[in-house]
Amino acid sequence: MKRITLVFFLAVALAELLAVILSWAPLNFIVKPLIVISLAAYYLANTTHRRSLFLIAMAFCWLGDVLLMFQDDQPIFFMAGLGAFLLGHVLYIMSYQRLRLGTGSSALLGPQKIRFSLPIILAGTGLVVVLYPKLDDLTVPVMVYALVITVMALQALFRFGYTNKKSFTLIFIGALFFMISDSLLAINKFLTPVPLASLGIMFTYMLAQYLIVEGVLAHDNK
Repeated sequence: MKRITLVFFLAVALAELLAVILSWAPLNFIVKPLIVISLAAYYLANTTHRRSLFLIAMAFCWLGDVLLMFQDDQPIFFMAGLGAFLLGHVLYIMSYQRLRLGTGSSALLGPQKIRFSLPIILAGTGLVVVLYPKLDDLTVPVMVYALVITVMALQALFRFGYTNKKSFTLIFIGALFFMISDSLLAINKFLTPVPLASLGIMFTYMLAQYLIVEGVLAHDNK
């Protein structure tokens, strides 16, 4: 069952990338909602902990995927999708807080937190500064979203020393790929067309979600 669910996710991911490359809307309509579903199945098949908060976070990401599929038809679906992912990230932040062990004797110290946090904060705020003149009515929602996803990445960083190395590395890299995916989406939508944007957005998004799931499993199945 464990291998079957992983193969299922990989098949869905490859099909989604193929749909993006070929601009094949019917295939995308079928497989995109299966991305998070297949990852949730993989998660459930590989753990007995079954963290409900983490699963709810994944559910909001699934809802975001579905809503964003209709953003070209009605702009309101972009806002709805943004809101769903926003809630998903908030729940990821809460989940990372719970995915901790021990006293954190090797945790980052104050100066280290500042040093390692700075690039993440600069990336998040820098993107908003660049996009700000183009956001119009979406200024506040996009700024709030950028703040939350930056905090999500920082919360992943601050798990250092509170979990095993594998779990920390997987979730932190996954969080960074989530930031990259959302940054590509924002730049392509609001600033300037990015070559192969859709492919880059979906590849980094699916990789981010997969790494985060593997990171949670690595923490619970240590």
